[in-house]
Amino acid sequence: MKAAKSKPARPARAQSPPVAAPPRQRLRLYVAGATERSRRAILRARRLCDTELRGNYDLQVIDVYQQPILARNGQIVATPTLVREFPKPVVRLIGNLTKSAGLFVGLGWNSKD
Repeated sequence: MKAAKSKPARPARAQSPPVAAPPRQRLRLYVAGATERSRRAILRARRLCDTELRGNYDLQVIDVYQQPILARNGQIVATPTLVREFPKPVVRLIGNLTKSAGLFVGLGWNSKD
């Protein structure tokens, strides 16, 4: 009887480490009243977040007239102001949010423009 030849053991495949999901962005948009300017800032902020963060964000809209304490605590001196609170560092962008390239740089996002 012949001895059965055993096949050499295959080396184990190296497993790549799991890819971590990007941190969920936490943003606050401070506006002043129900003005056309405030409405445009809210629409732009939501559109940017939906496009760039694809649901990986929490956006809180704060009217400084209705919630002045939150505005004071956030040290808001002008509106509209978009604040990225998480991930750190905190970033504040003041203005009408029309120049998306500046927003991308300011928020640390990669611009696709």
